[in-house]
Amino acid sequence: MEVIAPIIEGLLGPDGMIYLAGGAGLLLILIALPIVMKREKDPFDRINPSRGGARSVDDNQRLKRHGASNELLAKYASYLEPDNEEELSKTRMMLLRAGYGHRDAVRTLHAAQMILGLGLLTVGAFYVLVLSEDLDPAMMALYILGPGAAGYYAPKYWLQKRVAKRQEEIQDGFPDALDLLLVCVEAGQSLDQSIIRMAKEIEPSYPALAQEFLLVSHEMKAGKDKGEVLRAMSERCDLNDITSFVTVLIQSQSFGTSIADALRVYASEMRDKRVMRAEEKANVLPTKLTVGTMMFCVPPLLIILIGPSIHGIATTLSGGVGF
Repeated sequence: MEVIAPIIEGLLGPDGMIYLAGGAGLLLILIALPIVMKREKDPFDRINPSRGGARSVDDNQRLKRHGASNELLAKYASYLEPDNEEELSKTRMMLLRAGYGHRDAVRTLHAAQMILGLGLLTVGAFYVLVLSEDLDPAMMALYILGPGAAGYYAPKYWLQKRVAKRQEEIQDGFPDALDLLLVCVEAGQSLDQSIIRMAKEIEPSYPALAQEFLLVSHEMKAGKDKGEVLRAMSERCDLNDITSFVTVLIQSQSFGTSIADALRVYASEMRDKRVMRAEEKANVLPTKLTVGTMMFCVPPLLIILIGPSIHGIATTLSGGVGF
């Protein structure tokens, strides 16, 4: 500070340090302002205080994620959608499992791949041709094609991560959803009414699972077969627990058995499975901590314990003193 203070006073005058502190404070405010303005919405704010009246968000708005159809994407649909029907169906199913059921989802994904791929390919070519010199052909190809390939595959990689995260959320909330569904069924409501009530109740905690059950309820209201709707849900979720749940409901409906009894047994099994998953994660934790301990604790400990002895021996040997 003794060196910096005269320089600042020479540039800004006697009050230069005050001006500098004020500028630093203003800079910190400008940096913190976007973070404060972009505050995540509290899930409890989405619950209506009355708990019995109309919800602040309509059910249709919960299912509608991307708004109206994009006319620009529709104009280039022939370039943004694969010609192979099997590949198109596979991509659409992956987007459904990620929670993007809009009709323009496939076009948006391929548009993002093209834009990122071509954009990063252009950046790599600009770097090779303008900013770098004396590169062999192999390195030039790596610098040009590497960013392009990364930009092309980045959206699909992110989509896979999104699918895994959403499946984990659905799996974690499924036992609680079954308990609520069992309570509604035992209270005398029909299965359709119970699904709607349960989906609205779990939406603040598990929005992905609530979205799936709301979609099921809307398809049932539209007149689709209940078994077909439930099978479509199990295919979208792609989880063994959901598939078994759908099988239980279809068999109960086919054989005329009590849905409440089937749900009671299956809900108890799902709770046990959740406890087992938690115990499995807890059992893996000591192994992970052991690896971290060996990597970050043992080397410093060895340096502290053995380091002085090694230094003493080296000094003795360099001084030519015998033992």
